[in-house]
Amino acid sequence: MVHVLSSRILLHPADPERSRNFYGEFLGLPVYREFGTGPERGTVYFLGGGFLEVSGRAAAPPIPCLELWMQVADVRAAYDELSARGVEVLREPVREPWGLIEMWIRDPDGHRIVVVEVPADHPLRYRP
Repeated sequence: MVHVLSSRILLHPADPERSRNFYGEFLGLPVYREFGTGPERGTVYFLGGGFLEVSGRAAAPPIPCLELWMQVADVRAAYDELSARGVEVLREPVREPWGLIEMWIRDPDGHRIVVVEVPADHPLRYRP
């Protein structure tokens, strides 16, 4: 059995500086650590209970198949803030049939990100 001590999502964008600007400035993810120097440096962001590493450069334009799930306390406030910053919103916040409030945004390489709020009355908030 493999004992995993830590994990992270690795993202190799077409334009690393543009992606660092998106995740660091537009989304406001705090930096966990950086390595290397210059425009090709790697940056690891805190992503709730995990990490997102933006490093290297894609040899060809990335195929947007990665999707991120990010939980926030207030998705409407996140929508207002991200819209004001010019983030591409694919779908405004909606309460889904399964009870979560979700909105969808897109990163510079086209990867979709669902921003989720777990309402106080949702089963994820309590254990029987």
